[in-house]
Formats: sequence, structure tokens, C-alpha cells
Amino acid sequence: MHNVQSLRHDKSVDQSNESTFGSATSAIKKLELTPLLIHGQAVAASNQATFERISPIDGQAASIAAAATLADVDRAIESAAQAFQVWSKLSPTERRLRLLKAADLMDQKTEQFIQIGMRETGSTATWYGFNVHLAANMLREAAAMTTQMDGSLIPSDVPGNMAMGIRVPCGVVVGIAPWNAPIILPTRALAMPLACGNTVVLKASEACPATQRLIGQVLHEAGLGDGVVNVITHAAEDAPQVVERLISHPAVKRINFTGSTKVGKIIAETAAKYLKPVLLELGGKAPVVVLNEADVDEAVNAVAFGAFFNQGQICMSTERVLVQEGIADQFIQKLIEKTSTIRAGNPSTQQYALGVLESAHAAQRIQHLLEDAQSKGADLPLGIHIEATTMQPTLVLNIQPDMALYREESFGPVCTVQRFGSLEEGVALANDSEYGLSAAVFSQNIAQALDVAKQIDSGICHINGATVHDEAQMPFGGTKASGYGRFGSKASIAEFTELRWITIQTQPRHYPI
Repeated sequence: MHNVQSLRHDKSVDQSNESTFGSATSAIKKLELTPLLIHGQAVAASNQATFERISPIDGQAASIAAAATLADVDRAIESAAQAFQVWSKLSPTERRLRLLKAADLMDQKTEQFIQIGMRETGSTATWYGFNVHLAANMLREAAAMTTQMDGSLIPSDVPGNMAMGIRVPCGVVVGIAPWNAPIILPTRALAMPLACGNTVVLKASEACPATQRLIGQVLHEAGLGDGVVNVITHAAEDAPQVVERLISHPAVKRINFTGSTKVGKIIAETAAKYLKPVLLELGGKAPVVVLNEADVDEAVNAVAFGAFFNQGQICMSTERVLVQEGIADQFIQKLIEKTSTIRAGNPSTQQYALGVLESAHAAQRIQHLLEDAQSKGADLPLGIHIEATTMQPTLVLNIQPDMALYREESFGPVCTVQRFGSLEEGVALANDSEYGLSAAVFSQNIAQALDVAKQIDSGICHINGATVHDEAQMPFGGTKASGYGRFGSKASIAEFTELRWITIQTQPRHYPI
């Protein structure tokens, strides 16, 4: 059985980068401390502890942040509980206005987000710019939802009894966000909880503390109020105890987590101990089913984007392409040609479509998966080209179930390709995964494509579009090992509110005793 101690081993900051690129000691002196945000105040950890994030671009320190203690965690939760008494009682229009102001302020800080995000996680300006754009729209969409927490009148068998189902805010919500979409995902973790009248403690990723702390600053500057949003940063080795405290504290009523399935299981088990509801958006192994009737060029372009954008470090990234025999040769040749034109490199030069991987550890893990597949007979027409954290995108043909890459999420610029004959075989291959987040089907026969899409076990499926697609108003989440619950607009109101049954007896009632 998992325990919360395992958290430190999954998606934590990769300190091995320092040995890969050289010491970052000199750079650390030039950086300002990224403080905690507790009750509207920028504060150091109570014991003054800090940690550094090493940039995957050059191995120098990207940020230095406060390493929260358990006492700091308690203060953040208590602040949120205190602020809930004010925030939850604001009119829906007032909450809307403050969230809209925050959205505009986030847009204004786009360049600041780009520069900090690039240093901390190594992707391109295009990726971080998109992050800010979508995150701001998530705040706008949440603002529009402040008046949508409606209820219902329920017919009662009791004479003169008016029965109502009413949705009310829960209280303090904990949001736990990863590094790979460093502005979108933490904003999503707090936007709808805030719209529903809750207050939030955001646990930032150890890999991008300064980027995600800036989100808290935006919301504070927008005037949400002291303690409405608190941001905790912590050292990787402290993750187990910090997460345990965030979940176990009596004032915390809901948890949402986005990240790996491994850690998601730990979060769910920990929350279950304390009977706390949790929303989980976890890993993926997204398939694209390309049918004989597909527009091959459109499918190739969508697969390349879906597989390689942000170095394949997106939960929706295309990991598996399943192509029907009739067009397989043509499709594979065109995909090889397309992939060979996409290059990765130092994102700060703005010369490359792709940046670098999040850490040297990530690069080593992906290389191991590729070498395992190659040793067992897979064909890699573009080879394996990894230098430190820079990895060129690659394709894997002839993938087989005995290869680790067949099952495991690569979370890198890697795409496998399999052929199939009948539609039934294609659907079976698409569902041959423990994951069920995003999928896509390509065919110009829409009725055929829709029939296939309905048979794929995933929370999301796009017809003639890439697996990587997100909009603020859409119900976002997965099935199977990709988690449960839904983010996004109206779909998440149920996740972040309590449904109460309230009655009004309008005439004298007869009782049997």
C-alpha cells in the first residue's frame, strides 16, 4: 500500500541537475527570496529555511523559495478559514468583479510569467504565453459562475412542506498543482473554488515556486482579500509531511490534485483516512485513432502538435498513434518527415519550436524507456538524441506489449505508432491502457468517427482534432487511472460545494406521537 512518504520520489525537484551542469552556488546570491503568501503577507518560513530550484536550461539556480514548516501550513489554513467568513458572504457580483480584475491583472503580467516560467521549467515563450492566456480565461469563466450555484425545489409528500436542494460553499479548499503547465493548472485549482465562495491554500510545485507564487500575488493585488488565497512553497523532502498536514487539518473541506497517477493514489488514500472528498486529474497515455477515411495531412499535423508541444509534458499529450492499414505507410512516412523538422533547444534563444525537459532525471527516465523498446525490437527511425535536458522528438514503430513504453506514460517528446485492420481492433488498442484522459479520432466520415469515439473509454475525445485541447468552460477530467471528478465551469460546481436539503413547513404538521 502507498504511503505519503512516497511523495518525495515523484515529480519532485531534480537536484541531480546541479551535478549535471555544475554548481549553482554563485547564482543563488543574485536571486530574491520567493516568500510564502499567508493572510496577504509575504513571509519567510518560520524557521527561515529555503530551497533552490535548479533551471533545466543551464543548471544555474532559477529561484530560491521559502521552505514552509508545518507551523506555516497551519497558519495558511487558519488564515483561509478566517477569510472564508468574509469571502463566502460577499455577493456573487462582488466576487465576480474581483475575479475579473485578477484576470486582467494576470494578462498584464504575461511577460513576467514567461520569464520566470522559462527559467524554472525550461519550455518556450509560446507555451507560457498560452498558459497565461488560458489561466486568465479560467478566472473569467469562474467569475461568470458566481451566480450559477443554483438549487432546486423538490416535491415532498408531506403536506405544506417546501423542500429545497441548495448548494453552499464548503470552506477551505486545498489545491495541489504540478509544474508542467505552471500557470494554467494552479489557476484551475483555485478559480472555481473561489467562484463558489470557498477560500484556498495552494501548494505550489517545488519545480516552479516563483511562477506559482506569482499567481497568488496577482489575486492578492486584485483585492480578493487577505487570506482568500494563500500560497505554500516547500522543499521536496518536506512534501510528505506538508501534504499530510494540508489534507488532515480539520478546517480543510476539499482537496484537488493534478499530477501523476502514482501520487494521485497517495493523495486519495490520505484523503480517505480523513473522509475528505478529492478531485483527481492524473496521468494519460492518449491515443489517436487514424482511420482509412482520414485527411492524412491534418492527422499528421495534429499528432505532431499533440505529441511534441511542451516537449510532450502535458497530461493530454499524444503518446500512441493507431493507424489503419489502408493509409498506414503514407501516414507514417509523412509523420517521420514532419517530426524531423521539429527541433528542441535552449528556449531563451527563441530559435526552437521546443524547449528542454523539466530535469535531467526526466531525460534519463525517457532514455531508459526508449532503449528498452529498442532492445526488444522496436524501430526508431529518428533515433534517440538526448543531451542533458535537451531531447529531440522521436517516433517508435513496432511497439509491443512487452516493452515498458507500451504501458508507461513517457511524459516526453515520444510517440509510438501501431497499425490495425478492423475498427474493432482499433478501438481495442485505444482502450488497451490503464489511462483514460484524452483521445482523438480522425476520419472524414463523421458518423464513423463518432461511433468509434463513443467506444473509447476516456473522459475527453476529439474528432479531427489534437488530443491537446483545453478551454476554461469545458468539463475536464478522466476515467480509469486518469482520475475522477471534473474541473471546468459548471461541471466543477458540484466538486466545490455542499448540497444541502432545507425544508420550510408552511402549515401545521401532523405527528404520530
